[in-house]
Amino acid sequence: MDAKHSSSPDSTDGPAARLLAWYDRHARDLPWRARPGEMPDPYRVWLSEVMLQQTTVAAVGPRFTAWVERWPDIASLAAAPDEAIMAAWAGLGYYARARNLVKAARAVVAEHGGQFPATEAGLRALPGLGAYTAAAVAAIAFGERAVVVDANVERVVARLFAIATPLPAARPAIRAATDRITPQARAGDFAQAMMDLGSAICTVKKPQCLLCPLAVDCRARVEGIADTLPAKAPRKERPSRHGTAFWIEQEGQVWLVRRPAKGMLGGMRALPTGPWEDERPGLAGAPGQGPWVILNDTVVHGFTHFGLELALAKSEGEPDDSAAGEWWPVADLETAGLPTVFARAADRLKRV
Repeated sequence: MDAKHSSSPDSTDGPAARLLAWYDRHARDLPWRARPGEMPDPYRVWLSEVMLQQTTVAAVGPRFTAWVERWPDIASLAAAPDEAIMAAWAGLGYYARARNLVKAARAVVAEHGGQFPATEAGLRALPGLGAYTAAAVAAIAFGERAVVVDANVERVVARLFAIATPLPAARPAIRAATDRITPQARAGDFAQAMMDLGSAICTVKKPQCLLCPLAVDCRARVEGIADTLPAKAPRKERPSRHGTAFWIEQEGQVWLVRRPAKGMLGGMRALPTGPWEDERPGLAGAPGQGPWVILNDTVVHGFTHFGLELALAKSEGEPDDSAAGEWWPVADLETAGLPTVFARAADRLKRV
């Protein structure tokens, strides 16, 4: 390791110091971030970190603002009905995160007097807080030195140290390298600076190395391989499943069901569907006798582990007497909190 890389994380002449100096000038103004002179709000930090998983800052910004206007603190969120929270989460994906939000909020109120644990270990014990979220909240909200590694940090560090091992196998090495440069002081600012650097400069494609405060430290830049890192193992092809979304409409209202609490999109309002299978199931599992009209259209949606193609079927008949569900005004369907795949199906079906 050369002299630049061997500098102490708290040195005035090392990557951490250079990055923090850059951050002091260029930090993004985000609705969940404390401004200079303000104390970070652990609730807002935690909520933003959960929302930002697999979702962009641009998409989260307005959703975060609306959320904290409705539930401004941990106590109000803990007291909210599960159904309201799940509906407010619609469109942010990974609905297990919303269920864990409720569990964690209630645990903080019931077991910690409404105050978040101030350590990484204490945060890790809360429902749904994995290693990344606990480290991020500990560092950003409480100033604890914690090693925070998200996708942006992975990219910056893989390039900084020219770690050529493909992901995910490279993650232990990336974490160890991040640990070496994480400072004792301002660990939260350092983590946010790494995120901002990855978002604005050390981007996936065409990194702007000439503008990077870590250019002097970056091995990948010297070797001319920055835009090839982090390397990724060949992606396995996702399997495909097929189903049918059913639309029963009467007098301006559509029949909605509640999905089982466990499983995909658990606990969410949705259009009825039959089974999701390897082959197209047709009208199997239809919630009524019809008659059904199957549209010459489908909705395709990608989940983490498989792709789903939904055929679309419409009827003006009656739902089965044994079917549990509710009538919902078509004109107010946006307030039902349908998951994205069902919102897209509904948008197609209501136009026919």
